[in-house]
Amino acid sequence: MTVELVQDGQSDLAVELSRLKEEHRDLDGAIAALERSVAGDQLQIQRLKKRKLTLRDRISYVEDQITPDIIA
Repeated sequence: MTVELVQDGQSDLAVELSRLKEEHRDLDGAIAALERSVAGDQLQIQRLKKRKLTLRDRISYVEDQITPDIIA
């Protein structure tokens, strides 16, 4: 029973990690498109970059949960 819960938790984290990475990539494209536009909205770009940083932090956290540090 405990092993099943751990495996379910791991698969949930893997799904979340995949979703977060996809959103992070999408933000890259959106930021690049806004920066290329002549009238790029700097406030919108800043918001997207802040969201991207938040996603990066969450991705790191989830990756750490999937593969925790091994204390030697």
